Amino acid sequence: MKKLLAKKHTAIALGLVCLLMWCTPARAITVKEEDKLGRESMKYIVRQFQLVSDPTIDDYVNKIGQKLLKYMPPQPFTYHFYVINKDVYNAFAIPGGHIFIYSGLIEAMDSEDELAGILGHEISHVVCRHISKNIERSKKFNLATMAGMVAGIFLGAATGDAAAMQALTIGSVAAGQTAALAYSRDDESQADQLGVKCIVDAGYSPEGLLDILKKIRGKQWFGSDQIPTYMMTHPAIEDRIVWIDGWAAAHPKSLVKHQAGANRAFDRTKIRLEALYGDPNVALDKFEKMLAKNPDDDDVVYGYALALAQIGKRSEAIKQLKRVQAKNALDPLILTDMGRIYFLDGRYEEAVNTLEGAVSIGADNSEGLFYLGRSRMEMNQLEKARNVFNKLIDKDTEYQQAYYFLGETEGRLNDLPDAHYNLGQFYYMKGDYRTARYHLEKAQAMLHDHEKLDHIRKIMEAMGKPERGNRQGLRLNPSQRLIHSPAR
Repeated sequence: MKKLLAKKHTAIALGLVCLLMWCTPARAITVKEEDKLGRESMKYIVRQFQLVSDPTIDDYVNKIGQKLLKYMPPQPFTYHFYVINKDVYNAFAIPGGHIFIYSGLIEAMDSEDELAGILGHEISHVVCRHISKNIERSKKFNLATMAGMVAGIFLGAATGDAAAMQALTIGSVAAGQTAALAYSRDDESQADQLGVKCIVDAGYSPEGLLDILKKIRGKQWFGSDQIPTYMMTHPAIEDRIVWIDGWAAAHPKSLVKHQAGANRAFDRTKIRLEALYGDPNVALDKFEKMLAKNPDDDDVVYGYALALAQIGKRSEAIKQLKRVQAKNALDPLILTDMGRIYFLDGRYEEAVNTLEGAVSIGADNSEGLFYLGRSRMEMNQLEKARNVFNKLIDKDTEYQQAYYFLGETEGRLNDLPDAHYNLGQFYYMKGDYRTARYHLEKAQAMLHDHEKLDHIRKIMEAMGKPERGNRQGLRLNPSQRLIHSPAR
């Protein structure tokens, strides 16, 4: 038995090596160049797209992405996964391991298998370095131009607007040359073959990818001044469906049947996207209709409560959340949302009591700590608020707004050196370099902490020399959250 297992694992490993050798381009820009290009392309992406920044959603999508990466060879990049708040059926990857999926595509899904299928495909494009291969042919263009070309492909595809695509490249390169960077049919075939192997090895069914591709095919995105979205960035979708369907039929053991409840995290992610980031009235109407059919479904009640809070009916929202909490007393997500809604309703003492319970249950509850800190601020418990925000930043260095409210708290405590230090970090992450520089220079003149002074010097170097009249810069760390949850 051990010998058979060893042979099986060896065959799998050899198969993966052969596939990677086949899909890896013979010539491409270097890994260092690709990483830098990815960071430059992020500047365009964050300027043009609204990124969802909800810890529950972010953590879930990144968890699935990182799970899939375990079944890929070691990667030279640190992968980041983002959700774009737009009702579009699309997903894409840019150089350097940055993977994007639209909220509209997630909302169209019915299972984690579908999400894993899309993410596995996008990861495969990066692993095979498809854009890097195409860029090698166009190395006569500088980095900034190339970054604009990469972003232009996906911006035009996402909006269905060819003019938007050309706006990022006009004056520097022809549209036809930009299109040369888009994926070919061979690229798609390679990404599907590697992606299917990856998702199956990770325990997902290839039927998930097949199902979501069929939904994408069924979505019509054509108009007089539009271009097809997913089909533009990912061509030959019909051929892909046929290939995946054939592969699944030939490998019946890969068609995994998951147990009931296996999609709970996926269902909650989808509910939060619909309730918190879509049209509030549309979301409320949807959950009201679902509730009429399934009045005792906790997830439906949860979504209904979030939708109620979004239109200002907070007391009714809390009432509905209590219904769910009665059957899920130790669920930190329910408690956190209840505490957040208490805070938004000005019921700070109730918020503190609820959020204390939420953060004691959920060890990594960034959202709970954030609203606990803000509630403490509103109650003028400034030292306790500072402790909470520091604890949050220790756990989650990318929680942008924590720096702002920590700085505000320290200012009210008359701790001006640290107030300027944290406000400077907030504005740096936000991309407002002029304001960041103002606060960091103030902090630099007041601080005696060598570690903090060294950190300020690094930020100053990253921002570069100030540009006249340029108030808006862009942070260099693309994993920082730019846009937080609504109704904050």
